[in-house]
Amino acid sequence: VVPGNDFRLGAMEAPPAIVSTYLGESLTTHLEEYKKGNVLSYEPIKRKVELGVESVAAFTVPAEDRNRTSPFPYGGHRFEFRAVGSSQNVSMVNTVLCTIIAEQFEAFADAIEGGQAPQAVAAAALEESWQIIFNGNGYSKEWPIEAEKRGLWRIDSGVDAAQRLADPTNLELFEKMKVMDKEETAARAEAMHVQYIGTVEIEARCMIDMINTKVLPAAKACDGVPADIITKLEGGGKALLAELHKIEHNDEPYVKATMARELRLGLMESLREACDTAETIVPADKWPLATYKELLFLDFEQGTYA
Repeated sequence: VVPGNDFRLGAMEAPPAIVSTYLGESLTTHLEEYKKGNVLSYEPIKRKVELGVESVAAFTVPAEDRNRTSPFPYGGHRFEFRAVGSSQNVSMVNTVLCTIIAEQFEAFADAIEGGQAPQAVAAAALEESWQIIFNGNGYSKEWPIEAEKRGLWRIDSGVDAAQRLADPTNLELFEKMKVMDKEETAARAEAMHVQYIGTVEIEARCMIDMINTKVLPAAKACDGVPADIITKLEGGGKALLAELHKIEHNDEPYVKATMARELRLGLMESLREACDTAETIVPADKWPLATYKELLFLDFEQGTYA
């Protein structure tokens, strides 16, 4: 769990923090018929792609969209899980997914061995979990409202999501499936909190250093920067350091991680706005940091062959 996911999820080709699956029209229709008892072979729809290049023959691809706004889209011949942070190790994610699958397969086996028909067991499972299927736009404002009506989990906080691992239900699940005992599972939740806290602390201390040694001197040297921005920058660095000390003196990892998240999304964002305002006023040749223009259009600033 990394702080960046609190900003990334729900935009920038990342799915929202609501776990649902996109099946597409073809597979959804097939499964609807299956629930009714119409057991038919599934023939995925394909489309022909022609590149318009004589040396490259036309080829076929799945017609279903991968839907980048879904956390768990079906892409024609596979499912993708698209909510993992870019710096996150996928081993724990795979452990959770495989444990969920193993538990459900155990439930299927028990039901079938108990005398139920396989098709009836599968149909009942589909009916029970049908609310997780969403083939629309996961970025729409309507989807979170609809998801809550369906009873789906919505946890926007990465810290709260990590804490769910230590929920008694999950502790029992991993122990029952002989994946981890309760202490091992709880320890992993704590480790995620510690990583989150450490990342925020590094970012906060870096911000304090940049404000004190770069932004504030440049802003003070420019007559056009409003006094309230100067005051905010001066007091912000001190306030940021004070909040870090509060986090350091707390002994509960979940509480500390929650405090770190509030600091990251609150005071640090407010100081970022003040820095951005100063950047728009201070002359470019007097601004000591790379500007947005320089970062986004590096080739224009340094030359194509620089």
